[in-house]
Amino acid sequence: MRCLRARRLRLRLWAVLAMLLWLPVQSRAGIPPENWHWARIHGHRLYYAVQGTGRTLVLLHGGGDSGEHSFEQQIELFSKHHRIIAPDQVGQGRTPDVPGPLSYSSMMQDTAELLHGMKIHRVDVVGFSDGGILALMLAARHPELVRRLVISGVNISPEGLTDEHREGLIAAQSPTPSNIDEKLTQLWLTSPTHSELNPEVLARIEKPVLVVSGDRDAIRLEHTLKIFRALPQAELCVLPGTDHGTFSGRAEWINPIVSDFLDRP
Repeated sequence: MRCLRARRLRLRLWAVLAMLLWLPVQSRAGIPPENWHWARIHGHRLYYAVQGTGRTLVLLHGGGDSGEHSFEQQIELFSKHHRIIAPDQVGQGRTPDVPGPLSYSSMMQDTAELLHGMKIHRVDVVGFSDGGILALMLAARHPELVRRLVISGVNISPEGLTDEHREGLIAAQSPTPSNIDEKLTQLWLTSPTHSELNPEVLARIEKPVLVVSGDRDAIRLEHTLKIFRALPQAELCVLPGTDHGTFSGRAEWINPIVSDFLDRP
């Protein structure tokens, strides 16, 4: 009975992850091996890809995913006119896990340290889901690093998730998270914290921000509107008939919209 219950919880967790990340099963973008690098950040390895030439564009992936996969329908197109930097956060993609819980603050600081180490600033940032949370935190705490932002499927508190997704996470949580799936579940149920993101923090982001959402997103639409209204220089894009997977499921819509936003003077 215990094994059956554990199996059901694992299946429920993967169902939640699929809904949150909308991970398609098709082949990956296939960034060439020579474009992968690693840096030692805060005592651990962090892997990242660099591809293309032009203004630097940082791609921040969704939780439990990788830059290569979250943006598999964008990388080839955007790298024609941008220098893409796509880091994999701790325990995700190619970057190994470290002891202890996951933290948006720690992942944001890893990203900032990577950019500082590469001696680049005033980058454009596109963040999906967890990556959008990191993008907002990066712009709020390291404004010198960011020129403009695109965020999609972002919440600034766990209450921003729909009831369906929160209930699924609660059912799948572990009292002692140890692997990356359990750590992500704990992260999503408890973060971002109020100190990490709140409307007052957003009000200090004096950068152009394109806020994207699906009208059937895993994030409540009213929560997305709250984020949009708190940002001083925000634009809003709600895609009809679209769930959380805006970049993977609506590439033909989102790619030209993002390109137009990033290419403005």
